[in-house]
Amino acid sequence: MNSKYNFYKEALKNERLPLAFVDLDLFDENIRAILKRSGTKKIRIASKSIRCVELMRRILDFSSQFQGIMCYSAEEAVWLSQQGFDDLLVAYPTVQASSINGVAEEIKKGKNIYLMTDLAAHLKQIQKIAAESNVILPIALDMDMSSRWSMLHFGVHRSSVWNSATLYEFIEVLKSCPNLKLCAAMGYEAQIAGVGNKVAGKSLMNRIISALQQKSKKELAKRRKELVDILKKECPDLIIVNGGGTGSLESTAEEAWVTELTAGSGFYAPALFDYYSHFKHLPAAGFALEVVRHPQSNIYTCLGGGYVASGAVGKEKAPLPYLPEGIKLTANEMAGEVQTPFIYNGTLEIGDPVFFRHSKAGELCEHFLELHLIKDGKSVGKSDTYRGEGKCFL
Repeated sequence: MNSKYNFYKEALKNERLPLAFVDLDLFDENIRAILKRSGTKKIRIASKSIRCVELMRRILDFSSQFQGIMCYSAEEAVWLSQQGFDDLLVAYPTVQASSINGVAEEIKKGKNIYLMTDLAAHLKQIQKIAAESNVILPIALDMDMSSRWSMLHFGVHRSSVWNSATLYEFIEVLKSCPNLKLCAAMGYEAQIAGVGNKVAGKSLMNRIISALQQKSKKELAKRRKELVDILKKECPDLIIVNGGGTGSLESTAEEAWVTELTAGSGFYAPALFDYYSHFKHLPAAGFALEVVRHPQSNIYTCLGGGYVASGAVGKEKAPLPYLPEGIKLTANEMAGEVQTPFIYNGTLEIGDPVFFRHSKAGELCEHFLELHLIKDGKSVGKSDTYRGEGKCFL
């Protein structure tokens, strides 16, 4: 039984299980590391990866280099604006009239919320509602940063604007929308920021991914500059050029035309972010389950635990056993909704906690109403998650 396990067991000994927790000492270390990796660039917080108002405030208060929030829905941006936040970039488009109307009301109050667009349909819907509301709405353009090579699409499927031709088509439609002004552009290189290149047991794939990432970095930096140069000439209100993510802070920070970076997962450092060769953040967040069964000498069972992450299905999306060290999930059951069996050759008692790390960062908060905060080895309070605030945006 290792000392780190006893550290968390002691800190949370009086709390009801299951629970989610954040180690504030490790969280703060991750904040410092992200600041260092980002150079002098401003850093926007990705709310999708935090989903806790108090912890987002903690990051913003840590350094003036942190400015603004990248939201994942327009409805979320309106709510955060009402909580006192400002400079809210909505990363994903919406055409829901109620959501756009909510943003319009916040804009009338003097708030800065940027609605994401990349299609004529987005522009026309937002223009219609802005005109009806008699307001000028600031918008953002999502520039697709995936690499589109002849035999391979390396990246995610996001925006329809990916080269100069498609950008000029977008701008032509924008010119017919008098109630819109383009103030921000975002280019997220998911194939670099969100894909690990140091996965255990996959040395060949790691080399392939690393080579593709290096090739993609050079290509997309050139393309991003070309698109930004066009925007600067055609859209005089452009003030924000956003790029990067936890996995690509260093490379994106080198681009002079990028005004700010985005970071999110690096603050909690979930399990998927163990697989990067050029940085290592600390596991600041996790969850604890109680041991309730001991069906065989080396098999125990916890209550609950099936908090599987989104995306393409694979074992890497299951929770990662963390503490005590040496735990392995069973291949046939993995992590289940009501029980999670595991193999362990050590000794645990019924009622003991077992600690896991979620595969992705903020998604953990969808399963818990609050985060238990630990500092200096002691429980120092709780913070509501979005769920605990009664919010479910997607």
